Amino acid sequence: MLNDIYADAQDRMKKALENLDQDYKRLRTGRASVALVDGIRVEYYGASTPLSQLATLTIPEPRTIMIQPWDTTVIGEVEKAILKSELGLTPMNDGKVIRINIPMLTADRRKELVKLAKKMAEESKVAVRNIRRDVNEMIKDLKKEKEISEDEGFKAQEETQKITDDFIKKVDEIYSAKEKEILEI
Repeated sequence: MLNDIYADAQDRMKKALENLDQDYKRLRTGRASVALVDGIRVEYYGASTPLSQLATLTIPEPRTIMIQPWDTTVIGEVEKAILKSELGLTPMNDGKVIRINIPMLTADRRKELVKLAKKMAEESKVAVRNIRRDVNEMIKDLKKEKEISEDEGFKAQEETQKITDDFIKKVDEIYSAKEKEILEI
């Protein structure tokens, strides 16, 4: 029974790490990445549609994203959606494709991005700790219902703490790697 609880906790904590990883992919670091525009939604015939479902997204050069809509009538809407997004990117279109040049980051912008990355990492740590709290509540309930002994309960809480510490360490490692990437010139 406790092994199932540990496995569930680890799965949920892995999802928190995956979410952090996805958030970091959308964080602009001065390099072109299709993930930057992944979250952009475009109004297409009255429906909010993900950009990746309307166009081919490619990286022809290290600092350029090229968006080639399958339906060229939607180019104006794609441009509007990119400008509305909080990415601070300026699209240029030639009637058939949209190119987005990723400018070099200023020192101030790098510092802001590091702060944002740290905030995202802290949110992931909070999510991991909330999972730990939930698991500890389950363990307390098992003790109350006499399904496990006091000693087993304490050992289970220690094991939960080890799992939590392991995932917090992984969050810190992911953050350190992202910070290094952002501060690279």
